[in-house]
Amino acid sequence: MPVDPQLRNLDIEIPTQPEVLVKLSLLMAAEDIDLQAMSSLVETDMALAAAVMKAVNSSLYGLRGRVQTVHQALTYLGMREVAAITFEMGLRAAFPAAVELEAVWTRASQRGLLMGRMGQMLGVDPWAAHSAGLFEECGKAVLYRHAPAHYPAMLRAATRDAELIELERTAFGVSHDALGAALCESWGLAPAAVASVRHHVEVQTTLTMPESLARRSVCAISTVAWALLNHPDQLDDIASQIAPQAQLDETLVLRAARRVNEQLLAAQEHGR
Repeated sequence: MPVDPQLRNLDIEIPTQPEVLVKLSLLMAAEDIDLQAMSSLVETDMALAAAVMKAVNSSLYGLRGRVQTVHQALTYLGMREVAAITFEMGLRAAFPAAVELEAVWTRASQRGLLMGRMGQMLGVDPWAAHSAGLFEECGKAVLYRHAPAHYPAMLRAATRDAELIELERTAFGVSHDALGAALCESWGLAPAAVASVRHHVEVQTTLTMPESLARRSVCAISTVAWALLNHPDQLDDIASQIAPQAQLDETLVLRAARRVNEQLLAAQEHGR
């Protein structure tokens, strides 16, 4: 999809999708996904394959025994989670390594995994949910690359993303949520993922879905994941407000959130 011309006029570069991720997207879109073709594709990029193996063997997944090949990773984790890890590594590689962005990437890994598994439990497209979680804060990396001398100070100054987007709009004429959505569009992510990235700050701040938001389920999962990771004591209340707006069952949403959180905590405990 073409990037919004208004963003192009701001002279803020949107990184292009790496070729290996273009091919991976095509494989993921096929009705019958070829696991061998998928593992072979990732392994054609040695740096990417190494990064995927490092991620797969991290405490976040808590696998028993060390995974040594991409094909093994596909067998143990499944194609969606390995594809998401590959997208995460491709996304990180599109930006300069920076200490200020490490927290962004760490949150992306955990949030993406949480959202993807919640989506699977709730019958919501798990690939769209996982990718939305991965890309939710990627606009911050775009702005960091655009203004490395000034943007870190904004990241430090803002205590909440709602404050950060106001600082960004004043300084750059655009905020990280809009830039993140533009990056999602240019990389061919599902419309539901794009919409979630575009509106996540607004919905997390107001707990109200905008009338213009047609694809709501992924954004609802995003908000519940945000509550689980940042305000667990408010999870029940936030789920009760958000779930009905996306026509999701509140009880099932809470059950999925808690179950997936238990899975992640158990994996991290096992991985220590």
